[in-house]
Amino acid sequence: MSGPVRYAVVGAGWISQEAFLPAIPQVENSVVTAIVSGNAEGAAALAEFYGIDRVYGYDDYDAMLAEDVVDAVYVALPNSMHADYAIRAMKAGKHALVEKPLAVSVEECEAMIAAAEEAGVFLMTAYRLHSEPGTVKVLDLIRAGEIGEPRHFASTFSFQSGDDNHRLLAKHWGGPLQDIGVYCLNAVRHAFAAEPVQAIAVKGHGDGDARFREVEGSMAVTLVFPGERLAQFLFSFEADDTDTYRIIGTKGEITVEQCFDFHLTPRIWLTQGRERREIDVPDSDHFGGQAAYFSDCILTGTRPIPDGEEGLADVRALLAIEAAAKTGQPQMIETPARDRHPSAETVRIVPRTDRRLVF
Repeated sequence: MSGPVRYAVVGAGWISQEAFLPAIPQVENSVVTAIVSGNAEGAAALAEFYGIDRVYGYDDYDAMLAEDVVDAVYVALPNSMHADYAIRAMKAGKHALVEKPLAVSVEECEAMIAAAEEAGVFLMTAYRLHSEPGTVKVLDLIRAGEIGEPRHFASTFSFQSGDDNHRLLAKHWGGPLQDIGVYCLNAVRHAFAAEPVQAIAVKGHGDGDARFREVEGSMAVTLVFPGERLAQFLFSFEADDTDTYRIIGTKGEITVEQCFDFHLTPRIWLTQGRERREIDVPDSDHFGGQAAYFSDCILTGTRPIPDGEEGLADVRALLAIEAAAKTGQPQMIETPARDRHPSAETVRIVPRTDRRLVF
């Protein structure tokens, strides 16, 4: 097909308003041609602001898919709805870019992967950092042997969650593990270029904080990787903004701050012996880069690196971490090794914009 790739935004909540919709006008090979939302008034306002012709309710989703309106969908719904809306789109011949975590179970992930294969379309898990230049620069430093063999990974990611966030609802498989712990997990899987084999975890529910009646407020995780390498991370919906990780190798270490927040450019330091230097990286809109990369994949017929199997690998680990926290017992993880990792081919640099409508 010839571009630009036409997207439907499915779920016009905060992430679509704050990040995806503002980014797309900056991307030459992508355009939003439809919004699917349960908020007709809000969707109409967004459509007018961005010059989008079509707005649909969820009841009209299948009718939209049957028309020649879009080539792909961006699914930004609560976690429990990812599989249903992505599978329906792919069965209709549309490509699917689905927010993480990909789904709420291994079975749902596998059904999504099967639907993409049967329809001959692409399924991509929305790991925006795979197209962000700073994230890939860290991996390039590791691959170049700048810190020797990476042995330990440590990360903290936290912020104060609002009490009306759907990510606080158990019915949507909400919680900090699924929402922000997945970033720490995905980062270490690629830093170590390996899959975790064991999970140990401890959780807390905010010491009576009403926000955390259904889901955890915080969780601390230890993962064991092949070669007895260790990763530890703490993530929380009840602490001040923190966003950092360190990768310690046999000959040095890499420290990254502002590593996960899409509003910011990562700051990277490489330490070798007594020498510590900051690594410069270009600024880029994360969501614009992600869309540009996925659209290139669609236009060239190239399977995306963060495909359905990538999302499935994280879901397997997330479920093991969750079980470890609930039972207090270590959980084994069995995921086939992957040789597909972010690299220069996944990076797209897209300028940021201040033009957005958020309500």
